[in-house]
Amino acid sequence: MTSGASQQAQQNWRYCGGQIKLWREEAGVDRQALAAEAGYDYEYVKSMECGRRRPTLRLLQVADQLCGARGKLIAGHEFLKPEPFPARSQEYMGIEAEAIAVHDYSLGLVPGLLQTREYAQALISESCPPLDDETVEERVRARLARQEALTHRSKTVYGFVIYEAALRAGVGGREIMRQQVLHLLQVGVLRNVSIQVLPFATAPPVALGGALILVETKEHEHYAYVEGQETGVLYGDPDKLNALTQRHGMIRMQALNVEESARFIRKVAEEI
Repeated sequence: MTSGASQQAQQNWRYCGGQIKLWREEAGVDRQALAAEAGYDYEYVKSMECGRRRPTLRLLQVADQLCGARGKLIAGHEFLKPEPFPARSQEYMGIEAEAIAVHDYSLGLVPGLLQTREYAQALISESCPPLDDETVEERVRARLARQEALTHRSKTVYGFVIYEAALRAGVGGREIMRQQVLHLLQVGVLRNVSIQVLPFATAPPVALGGALILVETKEHEHYAYVEGQETGVLYGDPDKLNALTQRHGMIRMQALNVEESARFIRKVAEEI
């Protein structure tokens, strides 16, 4: 999200939260009663009324009914829809959507473009600090929508290198992980998709430095995207691109080829 968009979102939060408070006070409904009716903690409602948190659809609906707003509060939800992607990654998502080549190295998680609904749901719903249900739903929907590019944009090349740790993680439990690992075999048959595994045994030290994605646009501009716990950085500087491209190349050289990777993935699924 750009700085301007972020500020606009905050203003929308404060305005809608303020409207809830005004309607509530006009109707003689105290905050505790509203919180109890909505099933929220008192402080949680206070933070939404003060604009520190995004007012949820649930709160708008309950407040609208309790305060007799006749749909006026619910109408504010149109301006409060959660962002489909975290702010740190939105610029990259715009570039990925138009890319002609995406080369993704993932360290500890299955790449978003390859995730099953259940895996994505488990991963996003366990965010820390926790996200509200509406945001979780929107981000899962957006993640699955991204994946349509794998089949709809068949001229775009997608190359994935996945560190073994991502295949053996416990996201969502054994059954979700088993289905996720098997899903990689299904996606891997697409002619514009290649999936390689980097085993523990052959991983070079540079592979432990973190995930990275290399992207080429239809204008043949090149970018590298690196994401951390709270940051996402999109690089276009030639020197930085060169360094990250070299690292990706070294990682990919140590990965199994596509056929060997498919056998490895199948073996991991049997072991889960």
